[in-house]
Amino acid sequence: MKEHKGFTGQLGFILAAAGSAVGVGNLWRFPYLAAKNGGGVFLIIYLLMVFTVGFALLTTDLAIGRKTGKSAIYAYQSMNSKWKFLGIFTFFVPVIIMTYYAVIGGWILNYIKYFLTGQVTLAADDACFSNFISSNSSVYWSLAFMVLTAVIVFGGVEKGIERVSKIIMPILLIMVLGIAIFSLTLKSTTDNGDLRTGLEGLLVYLKPDFTGMTIRRFLQISLDAMSQLFFSLSVSMGIMITYGSYVKKEVDLAKSVSVIEIMDTAVAMLAGVMIIPAVYVFLGVEGMSAGPGLMFISLPKVFFQMGPAGRIIGLVFFILAAFAALTSCISVLESIVANTTEILNTKRKSTTIVLSAVYLIATAVIALGYSKFYIEVSLPNGSTGQLLDIMDYISNSFMMPLIAFLSSIFIGWVMKPEWIIDEVEYGGKKFTRKGLYIIMTKYCLPVIMFILFLISTGIFTY
Repeated sequence: MKEHKGFTGQLGFILAAAGSAVGVGNLWRFPYLAAKNGGGVFLIIYLLMVFTVGFALLTTDLAIGRKTGKSAIYAYQSMNSKWKFLGIFTFFVPVIIMTYYAVIGGWILNYIKYFLTGQVTLAADDACFSNFISSNSSVYWSLAFMVLTAVIVFGGVEKGIERVSKIIMPILLIMVLGIAIFSLTLKSTTDNGDLRTGLEGLLVYLKPDFTGMTIRRFLQISLDAMSQLFFSLSVSMGIMITYGSYVKKEVDLAKSVSVIEIMDTAVAMLAGVMIIPAVYVFLGVEGMSAGPGLMFISLPKVFFQMGPAGRIIGLVFFILAAFAALTSCISVLESIVANTTEILNTKRKSTTIVLSAVYLIATAVIALGYSKFYIEVSLPNGSTGQLLDIMDYISNSFMMPLIAFLSSIFIGWVMKPEWIIDEVEYGGKKFTRKGLYIIMTKYCLPVIMFILFLISTGIFTY
C-alpha cells in the first residue's frame, strides 16, 4: 500500500523546491565562478540562461512529475515505454550525487565548530582545510550530516521536508541579505595606505570585465554558467520530477517556476554581494581568484581579519551554508527514496532506513578519499581529481548535459511541447512564456545541450 504523500499547498511546494535549488552551489560555486569569469559578464550570461534554458528545463521536470504523478523512471515509462531508459539515467544522477553531498555538508559543520569555539585563527590558517579533509575526523562530521538528512527525509514530505523548508528558507534568505549588507559597509587600509571599501568590491563583482575577451573565453564563461545552472536549479536529475509528483493540481506551475527561478537567482546574486566585496576589502583582487577554495580557505581569512566581529559573522555564514547544503541534500535523498519505493514497491520508512545505511557507508568512503582511499585520476575534461571529483564529474559534467539533451529531444519532438503546456495550463491557468518554452524545447535546447555535452566530456575542444 503506497503511503499518501504531497505538499500541503503552493507555498510549501515553492519553499521545498527553492530549498532544493538554493544549495551550496549558490553560496560557494556561484561567487567564485563570477569572480573567475569577469564579474558582470558572467552575471549577464547566467541570468540570460536561467530565464531561458533554466526556465524550460525546470518547467519540463515539474510538469512531467505532476502530470504522471510518478518519480523519474516510471514517469518516462508512462509517457512512452521506449523512453524508460531516460528515467533510469535520470535516477542515477542523484544516486551518484548523494555519495558526496553529505561530505561537503560535514566540512561545513566542522567550520561551524571552529567559529563556535573561537578557533578562528586555526580556520584562517592556509593548511587548515587540507589538514582537515585528509584526517579521519572529517568522516565523523560527514556522517553526522548524513544522519541529519536521513532523519528529515524519514519524517516524510509534509512533516519532514515541507516543515523544515518552511523554517529554514526564510531564515536563510534573511541571513544572506543581512551579511550582504554588512559586507558593503566594510573598509580596510592596505600596506601602501590605500583604502579599500565594500562598495568598490561590489563594482568589481557587478561591472562587466571584457578584458581579453575572445570567442574561446566567451564559450568557457558560457560553459561555466550552464554547469552552474544545472548545479543550482536541480534540473535534469529527477529531483524536480519527484517534487512535481507531490504538487496538487490547483497549484499554478508557471507562477511557481517563476518564483523558484527568482528566489534561486536572488540568493546566488546576494551570495556574490555577501562574499566578493568582503574578500576584496581584506585580500584584494588576488583573493578572489581562490576558486573552489573560496569558502573554506579565503573566507575564514576574511573573517579573521574582521577582528572580534568576524567570529560572529563567520559563524552565521557557515550556519547559513549548512542550511543551504541541508535543503539540497534532503531533496537528493528524497528523489532516491521516491524512485526506489516505486521500483521495489516497498514502504517509504523502511526504504529510507536501508538507503540511509547504504549512503552512510558511501559517505565514509568518499570522505576518506583524501586520506585512506586517496587516488588521483585524469578526467576527460582535462582536470584531475579524487573520489569526490570523479563522482561530481560523472553526475554534473557527463550525465546531466546528456539527460537534458535527450529530454529536449523527447519532449520537443516525440511528446511535443503541447503535452507539457497542457499541464501548466491545467484549470485555466495562464502560461505567458508558452512561445518561449516551445522555441527553447524544440530548437535551442537540443543544440545547446549537445554542444555542452561534447565540450564537458572532452570529445570536442575549442
